[in-house]
Amino acid sequence: MEWKNGGFTISTDTARLDIDVIHGYLTGESYWARERTREQTEAAIRHSICFGVYDGAALIGFARVVSDRATFAYIGDVFVLEGYRGRGLSKWLMRSILEHPELQGLRRWVLATRDAHGLYSQFGFAELKHPDRWMELPAPNAY
Repeated sequence: MEWKNGGFTISTDTARLDIDVIHGYLTGESYWARERTREQTEAAIRHSICFGVYDGAALIGFARVVSDRATFAYIGDVFVLEGYRGRGLSKWLMRSILEHPELQGLRRWVLATRDAHGLYSQFGFAELKHPDRWMELPAPNAY
């Protein structure tokens, strides 16, 4: 799938992804994936629906969705490189994710964030409605 907006493109073609940029951002800039190995990044990409944001051929943003494509989806590893922030690209990325035809009719979408509540709330995300029903088994170094 592909979406265009001016000189920018969002594509789900994993062959276009620049793994060096993605892994570099995740381990060097993010707060959630600093200890991730390149092998883990590559495996996560292989097993997800990925969305690359491009300025021409250059990857400038990324997100991935882990889903069974029927009932549930988790959005993770969302970023836009700093020099491209403030242009509405994150909002466009979220709209593209939520409009993806293989992700329609799901019962639940989830994500985790420390600092982007303002972005995600614009798309209907809120605190867990029933946190007493959720459990987790986090790794010792999980964010």
